[in-house]
Amino acid sequence: MSEGSRHKIRIAVIDGYGGGIGSVVVKRLKDEFGEHVEIIALGTNAIATAQMMKSGANKGATGENAIVFNAPQVDFIIGSLGIMLSYGMMGEVTPKMTEAIAASPARKILLPLAQENVEIVGIGEEPLPHLVEKIVKKYLKEWVDNV
Repeated sequence: MSEGSRHKIRIAVIDGYGGGIGSVVVKRLKDEFGEHVEIIALGTNAIATAQMMKSGANKGATGENAIVFNAPQVDFIIGSLGIMLSYGMMGEVTPKMTEAIAASPARKILLPLAQENVEIVGIGEEPLPHLVEKIVKKYLKEWVDNV
């Protein structure tokens, strides 16, 4: 970027399976922030990446190396709780991925969608659209508006 231009917030959205959760997140982020953010779709498989790209992600990459490489280069990482669990998402999330995500300086925003054998005590169940709205309004809007 040229001197004096605004820094574009870089957001990695990580998803697996068929990319349904990531697609909802990407679409809502694009609807709210447009080109003020750069969304990087990181899929644990090619189908997830493709679905997030169809929803408007700026860039996309697939697999362990893509997640390990990109995790330290973004401002935010968004995904379900499964991205922080080794062997999560039916084994699609590798220990190298979880290590890279955890070690990243990016702020992690996790959706408490427990598809793993994990329960989160103290968190009420809400539908995905309500959770994504909280991501936009509570966690990202202030950052994007102040850049």
